[in-house]
Amino acid sequence: MPASPMHVLLVEDQLSVRSTLRRQLEAHGHSVTEAETAMEAVAAFQRQRPDLVLMDVVLPVEDGYWAAREIRSLEGSDWTPIIFLSARDHELDLWRGIESGGDDYLVKPASAVVLAAKLHAMSRLQRMRQQLIQTSEALRAANERLAHLTTLDDLTQLGNRRGFDERLYTSVHQCARDKQPLSLILCDIDHFKAYNDALGHVQGDACLQRVAKVLRSVCRRPLDYVARYGGEEFGLILPNTPRSGAMTFARALQHMLATHAEPHAASPFGVVTLSGGITTVVPDASTTAQGLLLRADEALYSAKAQGRNRFFSFEMQVDTVAHLHGDGQPG
Repeated sequence: MPASPMHVLLVEDQLSVRSTLRRQLEAHGHSVTEAETAMEAVAAFQRQRPDLVLMDVVLPVEDGYWAAREIRSLEGSDWTPIIFLSARDHELDLWRGIESGGDDYLVKPASAVVLAAKLHAMSRLQRMRQQLIQTSEALRAANERLAHLTTLDDLTQLGNRRGFDERLYTSVHQCARDKQPLSLILCDIDHFKAYNDALGHVQGDACLQRVAKVLRSVCRRPLDYVARYGGEEFGLILPNTPRSGAMTFARALQHMLATHAEPHAASPFGVVTLSGGITTVVPDASTTAQGLLLRADEALYSAKAQGRNRFFSFEMQVDTVAHLHGDGQPG
């Protein structure tokens, strides 16, 4: 495979040598930027980021070894081939060149054939490295997609139980570290079995998707997380949310459902509604995700026992129905 044209930074203080090398490089289709000193070379590298550096060792003030070290410090995770040129042919000079960051060492005067071969080899190495980087990036992206899919519910496109458990664990630790309140809501669709029995599972799945869309629309903050916890049950994780904020959130959710007013003839309410349990805590060393889930599940049971179509909070000792009418006081 022919070498790809490269942008070469040519660092040589002797004009005659630099001109000869430039002609050789351009004859093979490469573009050239020239520098006479090590400082000029470093500045040109930082400004233009060439594909290859062809550099004399002996330069005014600072030598090529110094320039190579400076260039390597500027690269970060990138890599630019550096080929040294020198009239010195002692093996110690070769060692110093490699140790300072060089990739090859040519003794001047380098023949056009040898120079062309070296450029071809460096071009091939650079191309192979770029292909490896692209393959690694593609693999990383594929792994990220796979990780996302393993925490996604296929039907609703919300998080699934695995994703929910992972996020809750993380949120407990983050809020404990930041000493911020964490609110957890478990809710499910009222009389959903009757909905399925009356309309069939296809319509039941469509109902779950519509409810999921409403839930997603109210979880707008970056840290909020909503998942299908199982069946017709959903879980919402609200970091940095006090108990009053969680209750306000639940009321907003009920308002959104009422606005959509999806018919549910088998329900005493006539439309699809949710019942939910809320728990809020500023996590500490004794707080566990399992404990929060049990507390929220008990609050959900209380909401159902009190007539459904409401969200109940043990911490506030009130549900959204009473809260809406101003009854009860926060605990």
